[in-house]
Amino acid sequence: MMKYIVGIGIFAGILYIISIFNRLVLTKNRYINAFSQIDVQLKRRYDLIPALVETAKHYMEHEKNTLERVIAARNSASQNLRHAHQNPSDPTAIQGIVTAENTLRQAISNFNVVMENYPAIKADGAMRQVMEELSTTENKIAFARQFYNDSVMEYNTYRQSFPQNLFSSLFGHRQDAALLEFEDAQEIQLPPKLGFLGE
Repeated sequence: MMKYIVGIGIFAGILYIISIFNRLVLTKNRYINAFSQIDVQLKRRYDLIPALVETAKHYMEHEKNTLERVIAARNSASQNLRHAHQNPSDPTAIQGIVTAENTLRQAISNFNVVMENYPAIKADGAMRQVMEELSTTENKIAFARQFYNDSVMEYNTYRQSFPQNLFSSLFGHRQDAALLEFEDAQEIQLPPKLGFLGE
């Protein structure tokens, strides 16, 4: 009888450990999948920025440095995203995105300030279209980033909780996943005075 009880206890313990392993895999896959949605939206934004700069170039001929800074920041952000795409569970790669995104946000913010000095841009149809697409993309990035961060928090909380923390390293889950937290916790701010943004 005692052997029977011990056997059931061992079997239940093994099942519980298996359930911990499976839940770690599930929550990790969930946040990696959530990252893929951010990946898609950030790539879309990075594809739109050259069109924005190219359109503005016709009006802002004397602002070459501002335009070049936007493109350089965009290229750096795109490169960091490609690196993170290869290993979205690497916190260093995610931090690279955060750093590059903060630089891009600053460059876009400076671009917006300079653009206010060129009212003719507001009437340009191509600029209007690009800005509308960017605005829509920014909304999608905000939702994707929130879903990603929620998924990361679920994974980290589960991994850190007892008794999972006793097994997580053994199962290859040695570190927390990194949140995507931008400097001002907001998406890139588009020019507020452009009436076609629907604000």
